[in-house]
Amino acid sequence: KQCINAEYGEKLRKKNARSCRVMSHKAKKLTGLKAKLYNKKRHSEKIQMKKAIKMHEEKQTKAKDADNVQEGAVPAYLLDRETQTRAKVLSNMVKQKRKEKAGKWTVPIPKVKAMGEDEVFKVLATGKRKKKTWKRMVTKVTFVGEEFTRKPPKYERFIRPWVYVSRKLT
Repeated sequence: KQCINAEYGEKLRKKNARSCRVMSHKAKKLTGLKAKLYNKKRHSEKIQMKKAIKMHEEKQTKAKDADNVQEGAVPAYLLDRETQTRAKVLSNMVKQKRKEKAGKWTVPIPKVKAMGEDEVFKVLATGKRKKKTWKRMVTKVTFVGEEFTRKPPKYERFIRPWVYVSRKLT
């Protein structure tokens, strides 16, 4: 037999309402790398929310037509009655033009099999006790430009052995 709680919906609503408090408390309490990652995640969520709000506002705003400009003076009570078009239509036209421009220069690229990070890089342990593992060594052939110069090995995060470096596309 399955038991369904009658107040489940109400409890869920209250939990969602309290969640922002819990998140802000967590943001205050966390320190170090965890805090950095948590704040980065929250920041990206806020940006997404702002974009969504902006899109909704964009749908509601109106833009005045520049085409129907009347000559001569217009009384104050008629100034507000100019023809208006929805801004969404204009923004859609701009987006469409951008897509067309982008489409002109795209070149069909053959499908290349995606490779995993563990397949392409080998983790290098560095330091006196071999505790630091932030360096990676490339284990596959990679393309670099003509002007490519290596950083000093101490500061190089991705080490490319010259065996795997290709300067010309074949």
